[in-house]
Amino acid sequence: MKPLMRRIGIDTGYLLLGFPLAVIAFCLTVVGLAAGVGTVIVWIGVPVLAATLMLARGFADLERRMLPEVLGRPVARPRYRPAPRDAGAFRRLVNPLTSGQSWLDVLYAIVNFPIATATFCVTITWWAGTILGLTAPIYGWITASIPGNEGLAELIGLGDSVLMEVVLTTVIGILFAITLPVVVRGAALIQGGLSRAMLTGVAELHERIDDLAEGRAAAVSAEANALRKLERDIHDGPQQRLVSLAMDLSRAQRQLKRDPQAVERMLSEAITSTRETLDELRALSRGIAPPVLTDRGLAPALAALAGRCTIPVELDVQVDQRFPAAVENAVYFVVAESLTNVAKHSHATVCTVTLSKTGGVLMLTIGDDGVGGAHVAKGHGLSGLADRLRAVDGELSVDSPVGGPTVIVAEVPCG
Repeated sequence: MKPLMRRIGIDTGYLLLGFPLAVIAFCLTVVGLAAGVGTVIVWIGVPVLAATLMLARGFADLERRMLPEVLGRPVARPRYRPAPRDAGAFRRLVNPLTSGQSWLDVLYAIVNFPIATATFCVTITWWAGTILGLTAPIYGWITASIPGNEGLAELIGLGDSVLMEVVLTTVIGILFAITLPVVVRGAALIQGGLSRAMLTGVAELHERIDDLAEGRAAAVSAEANALRKLERDIHDGPQQRLVSLAMDLSRAQRQLKRDPQAVERMLSEAITSTRETLDELRALSRGIAPPVLTDRGLAPALAALAGRCTIPVELDVQVDQRFPAAVENAVYFVVAESLTNVAKHSHATVCTVTLSKTGGVLMLTIGDDGVGGAHVAKGHGLSGLADRLRAVDGELSVDSPVGGPTVIVAEVPCG
């Protein structure tokens, strides 16, 4: 009940305050535009228009401050183009005229006026109907006794009984009260939707473009880091073993006729080295795109990761469907790297991995009872995970106080 009353209060305050602001903004903006356009030919109109745009921007900022409470989420503030640093006084004066959002603010002040008027009237009507109807038992006996007064009940043919008049008015008040939250909320969303579209729509588009650019940069960085790590692992592991194997085979070839027994021993060592190299290459390939992930999906692939971890892993996968390859690769990469970090650095005795789907988002939670101290700062292992997730519009959060425990949460949109 309390959240409902708070919601009604926020929406009502927004609509009641929005009407006088809309009236003032409309009057000042229309007058300023008319005066500015009418005198622009003699240059007086230029500063008048600039002042009008700045005034409209101020009213738009007031609206943007109220929107988060109404819409229930933050809104973006537009990026007004600043004047160049070396601009002169006249260039700075006319700078508002060069910003497209400034003209949108002016247009909003004009378009919003009839909308704000309509929503204000609807709000006042529903509140008046609710209050007057529900309080009819208090004042209805007095108004009914006024000579010549014809109540609603009498007008619609239900008689001139005072009791009937009070009951009818009370019932109408109850109907207004029941529909009040829906009507007020609808009016607030209509006005707030217009404000969001005209005052923050372009800014939200710019933010989305920045997010996509950041995600692309993160993807490029993550892939570059992954390639460097793969190159380093191949150089330090299989490449060294293959060089040693080639030397052993060359030495065996030279001693083939002189010492067959030594050659047999060298070949045995070469076979062992070959098997170890193949094992390393298989381990590296699992970190790139394991066949089990490609063929069977996340659940079997994560089960294989948990089985290879040197620390006991409690795995809870609550999804059994397939997702886009980029999403599955990102989730697999996060789990693989996290389990590797847990095994190397955490000194944990148990690790938990939970994967679930909420709406259109995959929720991955990895926890351990280790010593903590993990974070996503640049230069640390988890920063690569954050970059990998940003490439698929995902987010990574880490809660790892010194002394533990550590909880890593990854959210990945999955369509």
